[in-house]
Amino acid sequence: MDILAYSAVELSAAIREGSVTAVEAMEAVLARIDEKERVLNAYVTIDRERALKAAAAAQEKIEKGELTGPLAGVPAAVKDNLCTEGMRTTCSSKILENFVPAFSAEAVVNLEKAGAVLIGKTNMDEFAMGSTTETSAWGVTRNPQNTDHVPGGSSGGSAAAVAAGECFFALGSDTGGSIRQPASFCGVVGLKPTYGTVSRYGLIAYASSLDQIGPLTRNVADCAAVLEAAASHDPKDSTSIDRKRVGEDTDFTAALQDDVTGMRIGIPRDYFGEGLDSEVRSAVLAAAEVLAAKGAVVEEFDLSLVSYAIPAYYTIAAAEASSNLERFDGIKYGHRAAAYEGLHDMYKKTRSEGFGAEVKRRIMLGAFVLSSGCYDACYLKALKVKAMIKKAFDEAFAMYDLILGPVAPTTAPRLGESLSDPLKMYLGDIYTVAVNLAGLPAVSLPCEVDAKGLPVGLQLIADSFQEKKLIRAAYTYEQAHHKEMR
Repeated sequence: MDILAYSAVELSAAIREGSVTAVEAMEAVLARIDEKERVLNAYVTIDRERALKAAAAAQEKIEKGELTGPLAGVPAAVKDNLCTEGMRTTCSSKILENFVPAFSAEAVVNLEKAGAVLIGKTNMDEFAMGSTTETSAWGVTRNPQNTDHVPGGSSGGSAAAVAAGECFFALGSDTGGSIRQPASFCGVVGLKPTYGTVSRYGLIAYASSLDQIGPLTRNVADCAAVLEAAASHDPKDSTSIDRKRVGEDTDFTAALQDDVTGMRIGIPRDYFGEGLDSEVRSAVLAAAEVLAAKGAVVEEFDLSLVSYAIPAYYTIAAAEASSNLERFDGIKYGHRAAAYEGLHDMYKKTRSEGFGAEVKRRIMLGAFVLSSGCYDACYLKALKVKAMIKKAFDEAFAMYDLILGPVAPTTAPRLGESLSDPLKMYLGDIYTVAVNLAGLPAVSLPCEVDAKGLPVGLQLIADSFQEKKLIRAAYTYEQAHHKEMR
């Protein structure tokens, strides 16, 4: 069997059985990268020597019986806003062009403990600000399904690498849909966990109250295994949650059951109004019918406040970004302007040279909404709307186990289309940002392709800490859909 045809879990099983080695798997991935990367540009940094040494070390531990988990020996990639000890971490920004962290993000440490082998760092929208992976200082990433189109963003490099076989799984971060939307556009599985499930320690923050790390994978079984390995309670992260204290464990692979009998699934009418592409609508509703045929109770309902999610999200996210990016000033690390007169001139020139246009736009918006004249009218009002959106979801989950809808209004746009109209790009997040505002888990999985051959993603949303329901329904749909395809 072609090594690259394995899923992550299948590959690890094959390595443990001795039919393939971790080094052979890494060599196969590096060969694929050599073949595809010049066009796709999914990676910012690839450390071949380190990857091959780590694969050999993992192989040795597997042979000694020290690594027995479902990710042992599997080549993986990490989004470039997750710190990696000794490996360049840039957030796809010139301001961090040569930054090499002295520690690794907790999620990366957890994956390496599970035996996963790091290839390198994937491209992204600069500081995770964008929906297309076109705002990167290191050039655009292209969609492997059609290279004239974007892969989505901001975790577009991770999604593209998984879709192209340039890794077996990847980590991304999701602030307002940045895992789910590129997963939808590239035809892979992407899951944003409940806020606090995966430690944010070592994640270079965009919006701290919204960011969450999660997996991008080839199928639902891989997704469950990666999330199980990455999740942990971390005292170094004040927002990390000990799920056992709220009565929920992280044994996500136990939820891989082909059964949704009696599960109640709500479809918000608000998600299927004006602006939704007809092919996306048809594909998502057809997926709902598949789950209904498998025994789920599927019905429509009204989810209020959808139209307020975008302005509330961009107000809060920009405010937090303005504060978080204050540290990048050319003093301690990162880029510093070569010529300047005095401290304030150094700040101004460093940040002007180091940040791209989209990051500057959001910093200025954030500074504005936090200003004395706008704080009450803009920022505090957005926080109140955030609380109201959470309440609306709470009411919905009193009736339903899951909410089903689209991930994005359209399939992947052509390169250059979104950047010419930033407001249109922001509105493309309409189905994803409310999940982050409410701190909920959600998954995107492929359901169809449109007439242009571009993937359509199905989104399932669950109540806090109910990832197992998400995984069970996603796995059930995936199994039924694959049978239909055959």
